[in-house]
Amino acid sequence: MNSIPDMISAKGDARTQQLFCRLHDELSQGLTLFWDCADEILNKSDIKLNRPSETCFSLEDNFFSALFLYSYIKGGIPESKRVLFVAVNQCLRGMVTGCDNILDNEYKQTLDTNLPIKATKFRSILDIMVSDRILVAILHKGYKEGNLSFNDILQANTASLHALLQSGVQEASEEEGAGKILKPEEVLDKIHPLKTGALFQAPWVLPQLVLPQLMEENTLISCSKIKEGLFYIGLGCQILDDMVDLSMDLQMNRHNYVASLVYHRGSPREQEAMARHLTPNSKGHADPDLLFNFPDARKTSMDKALGLLQKGTSLLFAGEHTLMVDYSIDFFIRRIGAGRFFNANN
Repeated sequence: MNSIPDMISAKGDARTQQLFCRLHDELSQGLTLFWDCADEILNKSDIKLNRPSETCFSLEDNFFSALFLYSYIKGGIPESKRVLFVAVNQCLRGMVTGCDNILDNEYKQTLDTNLPIKATKFRSILDIMVSDRILVAILHKGYKEGNLSFNDILQANTASLHALLQSGVQEASEEEGAGKILKPEEVLDKIHPLKTGALFQAPWVLPQLVLPQLMEENTLISCSKIKEGLFYIGLGCQILDDMVDLSMDLQMNRHNYVASLVYHRGSPREQEAMARHLTPNSKGHADPDLLFNFPDARKTSMDKALGLLQKGTSLLFAGEHTLMVDYSIDFFIRRIGAGRFFNANN
């Protein structure tokens, strides 16, 4: 798959190329601000921060951050504030990733430090603690530069937490098991909007809080469509996650769209196969390819994910940037690790 700059260079016009060059520049500025603050916070402590190289600031390595930044550009947010919000979003990402790591007993890195590689739980805790303090530093910088008022800081501090709590409350409700297996439409209507849909809209909480002009009628309609697009992208990505995590979610008794499809709509053979995996807190190893045992559910979940991602990206990207729609969908599938399910013969 070509890099975004290569694809834009080959298929985009001059204005599109200029836009994405600016997007990459602002993304780099925002991420640099995040790392500068992290460096200052950890400086002289017992933990050494290893800063990323410039190659780590590519659009591909920070694709979700780039999507949110694109939404700011499309929504008319001034450049100085866009850079600030990129850094804020990186803080939220660090907190969410750290929490997910602990809940899922895994480790996806936010900060690269000299802590032992196997100290994954404390690494996650450190990511959360430092990201929270970076957020304060970034908001203070915005205040000093005149981009935020003191009242903005106070409100943003609370609003940024509230933006994550919807997803957090949903995660908490599943820690002791989800209970009964909901119908597929209930998962999409009641669970995934909180678990992931709201998280993809969270980057817009602060912009709308500190930029009252965004609430004017014309821009409100535009921002509403942008947020709607991000919401559908979040839902589509969560279904991809459900496809990849089917076995683990069954073991941990979590809500999963694919499991709901099989349990409520599957053939007798598939339902019988599913019953053998409905063992909460099983100590067996998760089977990453379990979905292949349920071809009907695989096909339905693939179609549903693609439909949501198509709808979301079409709402997000402007008409002159539709070349990003197919690229983005393919990127989501590969990044989440669901490619093998789409590439296999149906």
